[in-house]
Amino acid sequence: MDQETPARRVRRIWERIAPSYDRWMRCDRLLVGDSRRWVCSRASGRTLEVAVGTGLNLPLYPPGTEVVGLDLSRAMLGHARGRTARAGLRVQLVEGSAERLPFADACFDTVVSTLALCSVPDDRAAVAEMHRVLRPGGRLLLLDHVAGSGRAVRAAQRGLERLTWRWCGDRMTRRPLDLVLASGFTVERRDRFRAGVVERLYATKPRRPARAARPGTESTGSTGSTG
Repeated sequence: MDQETPARRVRRIWERIAPSYDRWMRCDRLLVGDSRRWVCSRASGRTLEVAVGTGLNLPLYPPGTEVVGLDLSRAMLGHARGRTARAGLRVQLVEGSAERLPFADACFDTVVSTLALCSVPDDRAAVAEMHRVLRPGGRLLLLDHVAGSGRAVRAAQRGLERLTWRWCGDRMTRRPLDLVLASGFTVERRDRFRAGVVERLYATKPRRPARAARPGTESTGSTGSTG
């Protein structure tokens, strides 16, 4: 019997979770506050949402935003279709992988991903793809749970990760900032809260090619608010 690939495993997990996903995510506000709205309100122009899921973010985009929502799970996209009309936006839903985005180079003004990179098998490839499809000057908006600030917090996350990885393919201790910088983005704002385990990033793709910034040299904004 062929060994299941990471991508197939993730698809199988989210196909199973899709019917109960919205109920499960009702508690996410306790962790991330109003950060979904914070991220989506900064989108403009033609916007790609990577791992759109059931479309929870669709009502949060500014009026007039053209949204293309991509997800690996056909079942998740089925639930998202029910939200497209209510969102009052131009929405296109596409089945595909974050690691190999089925779009041309430099064709989006904004790329959004919320609570999703933690579940992508190859998050490095996903961030590189986000950079590729963004136009020069375009913006990247990310929200995720990441490795916490303190040793005790990270130790607890590693323990929890053993369960979340088996249940939903979720990694608790990733560091998206390093990948964003390595891909050539310029970080305009970085907020971390809840003992550092929640991070939101606002980055831009330089209009001209530039040397990748070293981790720790990024420009950051407030690190404590959630609104």
